[in-house]
Amino acid sequence: MSVTSIRLFGDPVLRTPADPVTSYDKELRRLVKDLTDTMLDAAGAGLAAPQLGVSLRVFSYHVDDEIGHLINPVVDLIGDEEQDGEEGCLSIPGLYFDCKRHLHVVAKGMNMHGEPISIEGSELMARCVQHETDHLDGILFLDRLDTETRRTALRAIRAAEWNGEHVPAVKVSPHGPFAFGGARALR
Repeated sequence: MSVTSIRLFGDPVLRTPADPVTSYDKELRRLVKDLTDTMLDAAGAGLAAPQLGVSLRVFSYHVDDEIGHLINPVVDLIGDEEQDGEEGCLSIPGLYFDCKRHLHVVAKGMNMHGEPISIEGSELMARCVQHETDHLDGILFLDRLDTETRRTALRAIRAAEWNGEHVPAVKVSPHGPFAFGGARALR
């Protein structure tokens, strides 16, 4: 098993669009295994590579006893029907909020061997595919919440025990902002 730590809300990698996969090699197969093992260990429905700190367009999923992955996904939203339901994220642990998503999707991409695959799903599978593809675009499900729910979510995140664990120590300069000319030197 290759369980890896999951990046938490606030980590810049979660807000950065991921790069397309161009090499279907041993390293990619290792990434898919890490994603799958970590997702299963965390009891998640999906996990995207940026959540492990890897900026590649790859995600794994575990929905309705189906385990798989998709590389370089292209998602088609089918029809106009939407679903509104509770959604969470392994990068925002323990918090769930109602989020509107399309009810039906078809996602096309590649498997870890570079072979074309397609996922068609409704309800939880559709929600998972949209959620994980958003991660690959630097979008969090919080961005999909209505204004009031988003405010509630951000308050809950600020109060969460895990909040701040992602922030590396920052060295503060002993010099003031204008010690060496500061903003005046930039003119």
